[in-house]
Amino acid sequence: MPETQLNFEPTRSFGYHFVRYTVLPKVDKEVERLGNKEFLLRDIAWPIIDELLTKEQQAVRIVRAQSEGDDSMSSIVRFYVTFLAKGLGLYESCGKGWFRAKSDADFSEDDLVDSAIENGDEEAGEIDGWIYAFSFPSIVKENSVFPIKVGRTIKDVEVRVAEQVKGSATFEQPVILGKWQVRRFAPTESAIHNTLKARNKWRENAPGKEWFDTTVLEVESIIKFVANE
Repeated sequence: MPETQLNFEPTRSFGYHFVRYTVLPKVDKEVERLGNKEFLLRDIAWPIIDELLTKEQQAVRIVRAQSEGDDSMSSIVRFYVTFLAKGLGLYESCGKGWFRAKSDADFSEDDLVDSAIENGDEEAGEIDGWIYAFSFPSIVKENSVFPIKVGRTIKDVEVRVAEQVKGSATFEQPVILGKWQVRRFAPTESAIHNTLKARNKWRENAPGKEWFDTTVLEVESIIKFVANE
């Protein structure tokens, strides 16, 4: 039986968050006890998963969003263990599945997900997250369209926007115009961008590929349409 009661949901998003925020922290504690010894990640992570999820929960099948077939929750969470451990640089890879503890890992979860999506990983695109819109005070208009950056993140919107403008050639602080929590945030963002491009709203020569001449109301209306609200 699981050692704790989890708010289990049969989704890929649950699998990601379960591994990222529940399984891997427990793995870290076990790795700390090993010091500098090498270890097989599966030898530590698999028993933790079995303690937290019942056999019935692990056997649940999740339909793939963009291709035929399905995957078990067991295969999904085990995939994310290795995927996140490597992508986040949590441990030093020693080859053939062996790892060693690594300190001061520096990572960006959004960059990790972006890389996974670009490499065709369907599961990464199924993660829940945020759609955000921001601009700068000098170009914001009350009753007209103006340049708005529309992006996505799986973490705090304010932190992501600060990252987006870090090092940019502007003396202004960004203004967050809106943020919306959505399911399957990657396909949702793509739908928004494609809709705005179809409406000839994309600013092709802007410093970045996600700037559009639009309004917050227009962005919000597209989000609601995509979400069928």
